[in-house]
Amino acid sequence: MAAPEYRKVFGPAILVLSGMQLLMVLDGTVAALALPRIREALDLSESSANWIISSYVLAFGGLMLLGGRLGDTFGRKRMFVVGVSMFTLTSLLCGLAWNEASLVVGRALQGASAAIAAPTAMALVATTFAPGKPRSQAFAVYAAMTGVGSVAGLIVGGVLTEIHWRLVFLINVPIGLAVAVGALWTLRESQGERFSLDVKGAVLGTLGCTLLVLAVNEGPNGWGQPIVVGSFVLGALALIAFVFVERRASNPILPFVLFDNVSRVAALLAILFASMIMMCMAVFISLYLQGILKYSPIQSGLAVVPFAFGLAIAAAIASKLALMMQPRWLVLAGGAVILAGCLYASSIATDAPGYFPNIALPVVVIGFGVGLAVIPLTLSVVAGVGPNEIGPLTALAQVAQNLGGAVGLVVVGAMVTSRALSQGGTTGPVEEMNAAQLAAQADGYGLAFACCAGIAVIAAIVVLFMRFTPEEVAEGQAAQEAADAGVDA
Repeated sequence: MAAPEYRKVFGPAILVLSGMQLLMVLDGTVAALALPRIREALDLSESSANWIISSYVLAFGGLMLLGGRLGDTFGRKRMFVVGVSMFTLTSLLCGLAWNEASLVVGRALQGASAAIAAPTAMALVATTFAPGKPRSQAFAVYAAMTGVGSVAGLIVGGVLTEIHWRLVFLINVPIGLAVAVGALWTLRESQGERFSLDVKGAVLGTLGCTLLVLAVNEGPNGWGQPIVVGSFVLGALALIAFVFVERRASNPILPFVLFDNVSRVAALLAILFASMIMMCMAVFISLYLQGILKYSPIQSGLAVVPFAFGLAIAAAIASKLALMMQPRWLVLAGGAVILAGCLYASSIATDAPGYFPNIALPVVVIGFGVGLAVIPLTLSVVAGVGPNEIGPLTALAQVAQNLGGAVGLVVVGAMVTSRALSQGGTTGPVEEMNAAQLAAQADGYGLAFACCAGIAVIAAIVVLFMRFTPEEVAEGQAAQEAADAGVDA
């Protein structure tokens, strides 16, 4: 294939690629922020509303590895345009959704579209820009969109939700069209090594996780229900079949050889638990602020902005300290900070606290703890590996992040529902609850924050098995840079 063409980073190509990354991050943030309004408009229960988030992240995480392979096989530019176009159309479906089923299906299709667009976008960054400084700058711009999107999503999402919840999805349509047209105009086609597609493995893995999540989500309404028992059984069978398929596949979507290193397995599991905490905090703090404290969507979004600042400050510190000390100590320190913040949040959930310091303090503290923990975990996933292993491992980390968020939200959501019901609450919209039912719901949200504290403890135990050294982390960073500089179409 021809060498990369672009030696100047700032131009139409990076706008197109980073624009899609920004769009996907924004979508995840604004959906969580708009959830209370969506519940009210469509008359959804707590468990039903969880599917608006879970259906997206399950499809995104479960199909991401397959999406990357599609780009290698059929052409990255082609599949990027397909993924962006599908994301745009499914955003339109979500914005026009007429009931719960249409919105959940639309969100699942959105996640599947993102699973195609996201990995091909990252590969296109590597193949579009010349090796060395241009490519490094391009990756830096691309990565920065995650932070920008997180903060912008809280502000823009609040404004759009205040007008109408449908706008948080419909806003994707003009942006998606611009990105798709821009990709056709500015990007050059590139193709990786062609592998056989492990479609069977991707479908079985995603189906198995989805069925288990469904069982847990419906459990609080009766664990003996046919839908709960059947989903547990079918989900377990699908995952068992997934393992058999992966062990026999010529090019498995999940190579088990990646799990030979105990420290790396511990890092991936810790990422999964960390993503549970982040997803639960994003959703339940939004539900708490808007449902219990009666914040508007704009106020709710602005109230959580300090989380992003705390995370950014800690991330800058952690990225430097990870080269001087064992990453697990940083993760443990971050976990301790998260634990303290979540326990404090759970203790005040049944009160009616003012914003400062009772809400602002745990928000910024938990953000700081997440930044202190997540950066060393991300670096540890690729610690001590060569450039050829970077791609599969970073993709696997993204899968763990997405699936962990979906599973955590549903498991903790089921516990929240059970606690609220046991205290005399109801599964109906908070707008229709009386004072006693609101108190029960607040108690349930308090349990959600306590569960996040418990997950932080479990993650800390897992991290004790992660024994990477600063030298191995530095080696992984060097391999990452070599992979970024040496990827060729």
